[in-house]
Amino acid sequence: MTRIVVLAAGVLAALAVTAAPAVSAGHSAASAECTGWEADGAGAFDSVAALTAAASTARGGAGEGPKEPTLNETYEALPDSAKGKGGPNFKATVPTWIHVISPDGKTANVSQAVIDEQMSVLNLASAGFYGGAKTGFKFTLEGVTRSTNASWYNAGAGSFAEREMKSTLHEGGWETLNVYTNLAGGYLGYAYLPGLPESRQYIDGVVLNWQSMPGASSRYVGRYDLGHTLTHEVGHWIDLEHTFFGGCNAKGDFVDDTPAMLVPTNGCPVGKDTCEKKPGLDPIHNYMDYSYDSCYNQFTPGQAARGQDAWIYFRDS
Repeated sequence: MTRIVVLAAGVLAALAVTAAPAVSAGHSAASAECTGWEADGAGAFDSVAALTAAASTARGGAGEGPKEPTLNETYEALPDSAKGKGGPNFKATVPTWIHVISPDGKTANVSQAVIDEQMSVLNLASAGFYGGAKTGFKFTLEGVTRSTNASWYNAGAGSFAEREMKSTLHEGGWETLNVYTNLAGGYLGYAYLPGLPESRQYIDGVVLNWQSMPGASSRYVGRYDLGHTLTHEVGHWIDLEHTFFGGCNAKGDFVDDTPAMLVPTNGCPVGKDTCEKKPGLDPIHNYMDYSYDSCYNQFTPGQAARGQDAWIYFRDS
């Protein structure tokens, strides 16, 4: 049975929170990978630079096109002995908590129907319903919390408000997915790769811009409104890189069956091929690109295997 908890602002005045962990460097708006992509909140990259090396931020800024800093190479560091542990019979049930943050008790206070639809989209994508591989992951909604707190609502990655919010609301261990819905610091969302130190377990999870949830808002209609921002961020949470990670080089995103691509996708340009000397067109339909939600339809078998191995190594309790 889903448990619902409601918190009001002001209950955390005496809360002590530890300092922010160190993190991977992000891309500025002028960086080569991000040139031409627009985002609201120019300070978002500064706060991202304060996160851990196990952190990934945001599919998408709140502007016209998505953008996010690079991820670290956690999966490459996975020992060979930990690889190949998944397979066609792999199954994992992931307890999931949704933490709804509103600045005033009304704005962004998404309904249970929206939450249920978001969970359905995530599970259908994971099960290969829209196309692609079955990942073996099933996400079960364990509870919903609702908090009224303007600081948390506007919390950016690496901020005191983010740490305060998460240290208060976080549920479960490494195997539990915590999703916080707010403005995501000016992005569509951001997530943490597995491998954080035990002292930072409370930071683990996904921060999701509530306007990207299905039926929640008209802001991203026709672009990022079908619920696949969460699909993308959960991909990071199970240790998947972007399909454009590494560009056209041999390693790319460390998955053999995702064709190489040089730059992220905007929209759904069929036939896009940014690594012409490499086999295959850009995987614009892959959840780990930056395409519109309506363009997405797949994880590959290689991505499923990578996520399974990382789950067993980092998260399986």
